[in-house]
Amino acid sequence: MHNLALALHEKGFEVTGSDDVIFEPSRSRLQAKGLLPEAIGWYPEKITTAIDVVVLGMHAREDNPELQAAKDLGLKVYSYPEFLYEQSKDKTRVVIGGSHGKTTITSMILHVLDYHGIDVDYMVGAQLEGFDTMVKLTDTNEFIVLEGDEYLSSPIDRRPKFHLYQPNIALLSGIAWDHINVFPTRENYVDQFRTFVDTITQGGSLTYNMEDETLNEVVEASENQIRKIGYTTPEYFVEDGETFLETNEGPVPIEVFGKHNLNNLAGAKWICQHMGVDEDDFYEAIASFKGASKRLEKLAEHDGSVMFKDFAHAPSKVAATTKAVKEQYPDKTVLACLELHTYSSLNADFLGEYSGALDAADKAVVFYSPEAVAIKKLESLEHDDIARAFNRPDVEVYTDPKAFKDYLDATSLKDTVLLLMSSGDYGGLDLESLQARLGKA
Repeated sequence: MHNLALALHEKGFEVTGSDDVIFEPSRSRLQAKGLLPEAIGWYPEKITTAIDVVVLGMHAREDNPELQAAKDLGLKVYSYPEFLYEQSKDKTRVVIGGSHGKTTITSMILHVLDYHGIDVDYMVGAQLEGFDTMVKLTDTNEFIVLEGDEYLSSPIDRRPKFHLYQPNIALLSGIAWDHINVFPTRENYVDQFRTFVDTITQGGSLTYNMEDETLNEVVEASENQIRKIGYTTPEYFVEDGETFLETNEGPVPIEVFGKHNLNNLAGAKWICQHMGVDEDDFYEAIASFKGASKRLEKLAEHDGSVMFKDFAHAPSKVAATTKAVKEQYPDKTVLACLELHTYSSLNADFLGEYSGALDAADKAVVFYSPEAVAIKKLESLEHDDIARAFNRPDVEVYTDPKAFKDYLDATSLKDTVLLLMSSGDYGGLDLESLQARLGKA
C-alpha cells in the first residue's frame, strides 16, 4: 500500500492515508515524500466528499470506522487490484500468476526490460535492485507488468486479486494448493486458476509451465479464445558452484540457480519476447539478474560456509528451494531450517502436504511457535506430527526461540550451507550475529 501511495504521489495525485501501525521502511519512505499521517489511527472525520477515491488495503477490518464513513458518504471504494486495473485499463496488461515463482518471474522480466531501457508500469511483490519502488504508474507507458496474487482483494471484495486484472498477456507458473484459510479444498483452490484463465482477454495469450500436471489440465480444459504457449525447464549445468544456461550461442553463466529458477527463467523469456525483446537480448540481460529480495538471498559466505534466507513457506516452494541449494552445493552439508508460520502451514489438515519437502537437505529443522498456533485457533502440534507430516523421522523440531538459537550455536557450520526458510523471523532470531559467526565457521 505504501508503494502505491508513492507511485500515485509521483504521478501527481494528492495522496493521504491512515493505518493503526506503520513499520519501517514504509514509515521513512512515506515521511521523505511528506505522506506520513500526522497521527496514527483511524479518524472518520477526515473522510469527506472532497476525496475522489478510497483504496482499501487487504488488512483493514470490515468494520473500520473510516471505511464506514466512506460508505456513508457514497465515496468510490476500490480494492488495491481493482484500482490498479482502473489505472491500467487502456494499457497492455501483462499478468504473472501461479502458486510459486510469480515474484521471481515478474522480477526477471522487469530486470530485462530495465537493462534494455524499456520503460513500463509495474507492480511486483519484492524490492528489486535498481528500482526505487515496487509500484510504478504513468499515463504514457504502453505496458504494465503485474504480479497476479491469488489471495483475496479486500475485506469487502472476496475475489482473488488476479481475477480483476483482465490480462492481455498472462503467465502461470504452476498450481500447488495454498491459503487453506480461504480455499479449504484443493479443488476450490484450483478453481481460482480456471477462472483466471477465462479472464484473459479474447485474442490474448497464456504462457504456462507444461511440467505442472494440474496446470496442464486447467489450460487444456479452458475454452477461452486465447493463444496457449507451453514452456519447460531449459538445459543447464552446474560447474564449480556456478550455474550455466545452455543457449544456441553456447553456455551463459547466470547468478540464480536451481531447476525452479531455470523454469521461471524460461517463462520470463517468453513474456519478454511478447514484449519485443528477442532471445539473444534476453540472455544478455538475464545473466546479471541476482534474484528478488528474500528469494534465495545470500546473506553470507566465508571459507566454505554459505548462508541463505528464503521466503519459502508453502510445500512446493520449500521442496524446490531445498533441492536447488543441494544441487548447487552437492559437496556441502545442507542444513535446512523451516519455520511454520502461516495459517496453512500450522494446520494439521494441511501439514501432510509437506511430505518429502525437506528430503534434499542433509539435516532438517522445523521451528514453530505454539503461541502462533493458539492465536490462529488451531489444534496443537506435536513433534511426532511434524516428523510424520514431513516423512522424515530425523527432523529436529523446536518451539522455543532460545532452544533453536542454542541448536544453531552448537552446530558446526564448516563446509555447510545454512538455509533459513520462513516468512517470519523464528521468534526473533538475530541474523546479523549468525552472519558474523559465519566468518568463524
